[in-house]
Amino acid sequence: MTSEQTNLVLSLPIWKNKVSIEVITGGMTNQNFLVKDGPNQYFVRLGKDIPEHLIFRQNEISVSKAASLASVSPKFVHSEEGITVFEYIQSTTYNADLIIKNLDQIIEVIKKIHTSIPQYLEGQPPLFWVFHVIQHYVNFLKKNNSAYSNLLEDFHKKSMHMNKIASPYDIVFCHNDFLAANFIENESQIWVVDWEYAGFNTPLFDLGGLVSNNEFTYEQEIYLLENYYDQKINDEQISKYLAIKCASLLRETMWSMVSEITSKIDFDYKDYTHQNLSKFNEEFKKLELSLIHISEPTRPR
Repeated sequence: MTSEQTNLVLSLPIWKNKVSIEVITGGMTNQNFLVKDGPNQYFVRLGKDIPEHLIFRQNEISVSKAASLASVSPKFVHSEEGITVFEYIQSTTYNADLIIKNLDQIIEVIKKIHTSIPQYLEGQPPLFWVFHVIQHYVNFLKKNNSAYSNLLEDFHKKSMHMNKIASPYDIVFCHNDFLAANFIENESQIWVVDWEYAGFNTPLFDLGGLVSNNEFTYEQEIYLLENYYDQKINDEQISKYLAIKCASLLRETMWSMVSEITSKIDFDYKDYTHQNLSKFNEEFKKLELSLIHISEPTRPR
């Protein structure tokens, strides 16, 4: 923790007592701290706009307030430029095993996010359209002479292909970053944190992201879809879902490619790029196979 960060946190006008500050590790695009103000504890988040990732903190603040009012995120306390403060919840941070173990409750949380947050959202609505994000990353990587420039034309073509397969779309309000660690649980409920990518999107992006980030089996994947939609899923719906799941993985891959250029955080982005690119290529093959299956004529028995 730098002295500049310490002074920034200490300067907030909300403290009523002498405060202590502890670093919370794990943030890849922000810095997080536990602040104790007498008997009260707060989660303080520092982060500036990151235009190359389309992260704009004013959107994050707006959504964080709405998520707090919708009771899906910890209570929002205060914000200033580059700073947000929440009530600190003593909780268990989820991993992939806990996501699977509590999948029924997770599905209900996702449904609540998709339907309730817009009721509390004020101002200009944030949008996270995955195919725009992919195009944005293509343009950025070209301009910055990325080591992956030879792959960008193929990414663009596949993105257009996936967009065509998945349309037309239902649009809801999505979190758009369902890493396991963005789910926490205390004795009262499961909470969702980290709203920097939140915005209107297709629900399939949240579902596909949850699956690809948490190593679901095929059976668990189908269970998620059928219980989210409360109905059996047909082949055409599976293909639409797989297209967006692929788009989610491509976006994550390109996020890492951009971060290789811009990030100053000590993290092996190159390895993360290769992991996600491998996942994307594998899932894209599944998507193509699903389309072949749909196109095959039904043979009489």
